[in-house]
Amino acid sequence: MTQQELSKLRTLPELHKQVLQLPIRERWYLVQSVLASIQQETLSSIPLSPTLEPLTDLDPWTQSLIGVIQL
Repeated sequence: MTQQELSKLRTLPELHKQVLQLPIRERWYLVQSVLASIQQETLSSIPLSPTLEPLTDLDPWTQSLIGVIQL
């Protein structure tokens, strides 16, 4: 839903105020569902790159760092 579509329903501050009146369980559900939606859209917009080199070609010391540092 675009901001313009959202503004037809209510303004963002009104929506925020209304959401804060929901019970905590319903707010958590809302947060989780919005986050899942954002993650799905984000992941689907990232193209898979077939040009990545195999990790086995890396120096063993460099391979040992894989997974240690999180983005």
